[in-house]
Amino acid sequence: MTNAAAPRQSFTKVVVAGLVGTTVEWYDFFLYGSAAALVFNKLFFPDSDPLTGTLLAFLTYAIGFLARPLGGLVFGHYGDKLGRKKLLVLSLLLMGGATFAMGLLPTHAAIGVAAPLLLTFLRLVQGFALGGEWGGAVLIVSEHGTAARRGFWASWPQAGAPMGNLLATAVLAVLASAQSEAAFLSWGWRVPFLLSGVLVVVGLWVRLSVSESPIFLAARAKAEAAAQVRRKPPVVAVLRDHWREVLIAMGARMAENVSYYVITAFILVYLSTSLGLPRSTGLNAVLIASAAHLLAIPLWGALSDRIGRRATYVLGAVGMGAWMYPFFLLLDTRSFGAITLAVTVGLVLHGAMYGPQAAFFAELFGTEVRYSGASIGYQLASIAAGALAPIVATALLRDFGGPFPIVLYVVAMCVLTVVAVLAARETRGSSLDRADGEHTAVSA
Repeated sequence: MTNAAAPRQSFTKVVVAGLVGTTVEWYDFFLYGSAAALVFNKLFFPDSDPLTGTLLAFLTYAIGFLARPLGGLVFGHYGDKLGRKKLLVLSLLLMGGATFAMGLLPTHAAIGVAAPLLLTFLRLVQGFALGGEWGGAVLIVSEHGTAARRGFWASWPQAGAPMGNLLATAVLAVLASAQSEAAFLSWGWRVPFLLSGVLVVVGLWVRLSVSESPIFLAARAKAEAAAQVRRKPPVVAVLRDHWREVLIAMGARMAENVSYYVITAFILVYLSTSLGLPRSTGLNAVLIASAAHLLAIPLWGALSDRIGRRATYVLGAVGMGAWMYPFFLLLDTRSFGAITLAVTVGLVLHGAMYGPQAAFFAELFGTEVRYSGASIGYQLASIAAGALAPIVATALLRDFGGPFPIVLYVVAMCVLTVVAVLAARETRGSSLDRADGEHTAVSA
């Protein structure tokens, strides 16, 4: 049976709900990364030297990634049993609540070691919520639309990542430029976290207005009609029967995730610590580049509808590996224009992996295990990739004093991603209206 596309007005609302929700969630998540690079080392780890304090701040940043696979498991399991929409509302509430609470936290100067412990706990809640967010957001869009343009439409929730980063960086950049260092460290850093409460209300209003995935509803009705057949829980089915697809998704994530956090989070450390530039330089460069990233992601998603998911993804991974050395050469010029160019080209190349990723991962799995499979593959890779990227890059900078080992690190991840993507079947044009274990043959 082929899924009919939702009416245009209804489908547009679904896409907007996916985009708005992921924007809010990524705003919350990225805000922490920027704050870890800029202020948390001083406010929550004040007794360390600058680079060590930054490493400690990034360790709490990484802890959020450790909770993401658990969120993927829990939300994926119940998303495959109860539906995509309910879990998306819950993830938004958890993420927004944790971020708002961060804006109210007392610092180390006020309550001592309890401050970083509370910060770490809230970061775990953030990671758990984000672990369930991604799979539900991209699936509810993918399962409402048609196969012919799935790469384009499913890329819009992906665009929530640069839009969230754009918002987080913009708010921090405005505050950093409008306030003195003392005022920013005293209270200004709290403002972006408290603003999350407003964004969550907007996101909930949009998300509650959309309908459940028609493909999920059809699959659940079919399962209820065959209730006498005992099925494995979705998580068990994924880990037992779809481990190859999970490994492919994890490998595909490595270059995409590592490069992104090197370009957007570690760059703030490199520019301020190694090059002695003001914090506004890196923030403004990432701000401008994120706008280009936002535009590039749907374009790369649309290209994957024409030439295939694998070809587009490999193009991005190879391009990223080739760009890393020129990237740091441009940073070392200390020119704002050159730095902005370096970040912009890097994020556009990243979009070639991130744009088709949602459709690619959704098409790897059958309906009954799709939320679990896509979420587990996506989030497990986050530990080895995004969680460690700023830590590894900062440690390499501290130990070697230059960027070349960081270049080799990113290039190695790009090679791993190319191998993983080439090991996958081409999924472009696959029907999502299929049972677990079925595959639809497509032309490459």
